[in-house]
Amino acid sequence: MDKNKNHVISDVCEGSPAEAAGIKAGDIFLKLNGEEIEDIFDYRYKILVPHIDMTVLRGDEELSFSFDKDEDEDVGIEFENGLMDEYRRCKNNCIFCFIDQMPPGMRETLYFKDDDQRLSFLQGNYVTLTNLSDKDVDRIIKYRMEPINISFQTTNPELRCMMLHNRFAGEALKIADKLYEAGIVMNGQIVLCKGVNDGAELRRTIEDLMKYLPVLESVSVVPVGLSKYREGLYPLEPFNHDDAEAVIDLIEEYQKKAYAEHGLHFIHASDEWYILAGREMPEEERYDGYLQYENGVGMIRLMINEFEEAFEKDKIKGLRKVFMKPYECTVVTGRLAYPYIKKFADMVMAEYPKIKVDVVAIRNDFFGEMITVSGLLTGGDIIKQLKEHGHYKEVLLPRNVLKADEDIFLDDVKLTELEDALQVKCKIVQSSGRGMLASFMGRKLKD
Repeated sequence: MDKNKNHVISDVCEGSPAEAAGIKAGDIFLKLNGEEIEDIFDYRYKILVPHIDMTVLRGDEELSFSFDKDEDEDVGIEFENGLMDEYRRCKNNCIFCFIDQMPPGMRETLYFKDDDQRLSFLQGNYVTLTNLSDKDVDRIIKYRMEPINISFQTTNPELRCMMLHNRFAGEALKIADKLYEAGIVMNGQIVLCKGVNDGAELRRTIEDLMKYLPVLESVSVVPVGLSKYREGLYPLEPFNHDDAEAVIDLIEEYQKKAYAEHGLHFIHASDEWYILAGREMPEEERYDGYLQYENGVGMIRLMINEFEEAFEKDKIKGLRKVFMKPYECTVVTGRLAYPYIKKFADMVMAEYPKIKVDVVAIRNDFFGEMITVSGLLTGGDIIKQLKEHGHYKEVLLPRNVLKADEDIFLDDVKLTELEDALQVKCKIVQSSGRGMLASFMGRKLKD
């Protein structure tokens, strides 16, 4: 039974073949066509047949159900554990790991380090390849689990062993060769550490990874995140303006080469590099369709383009300015995006005198001032600094300050607790430029 604890059926879709057969939520899935299932990929692959024999456990009784369906039709079952298996824990001890830099006393799930290729496919997580057996690689190829996102860091085997603190980390790079040969689409990530894998090492890594084009569609280069909780950890230094200039120059050199040869810009600097260097964000075309958006590559450019487009459309409507109701709000953001959000607010207030938008950049006291993204802001820091700010109205918060499925901050402060502490209404703002403009003007976003 232990193996099947991850196979509890949470929902049976209305009108589905499973519902018609009599399968119910709460049943525990046991076998499909006489075979046990390893995980969700095994399950999805084996339901692609026209006839299903399914065995479940209901209470203490094993029940069997047989039904027919179209070969590519879904059975209509959802599981409590979306993976249908235990999540794989990371075996590395990376010198740049942010989880090692978190303070004690936070909720237990925040300390879990996953390194599971299945989550790479399902959720876009990045994996180091050090957790993969030959069987795992064969399954990736058999089930076409693509794209798979790989955290490379470096292609220097010895350096990779040092950075991941895993003597097998260099050898694991050979898995990328197998995935390339099988045509499995990949995306890559390089967490850049000053004096470790930058400079000549970064050049070597980019040149090595370009050999995987176009199967390896994109690679992002992101600066290591450094919190104030680094006692006893590998000594790492923050990057400065000149460092950022050098990183961007190197990346843009190889972007031109990759585009000329493959029609992809391939290697991308995350937004932080351009902000640190004081440079304009690249034009939209350089992001190849925002393949590395979730890694902070192109977020600012997309936000600028969406906001400016929505702003110009609103101006054309004209009469809205005349009949618009007065609205005043306070926008919370991290220090990284502050200059852009402030510019948007100024544009709105200049065009619409009845609108007042106060933008407040929250300093990250919880993790340390070097952490500047809004996604790592805590409820405690927001409460404290808004009270110090003194004047605030309806507070607008970016969606990424809250847990994905709950209205709770990283420090376990609830959204309702923040509202009670500030004695003001708080509203979650969509991350799109259109959503931001609508929220600044006190409106709901319309399609």
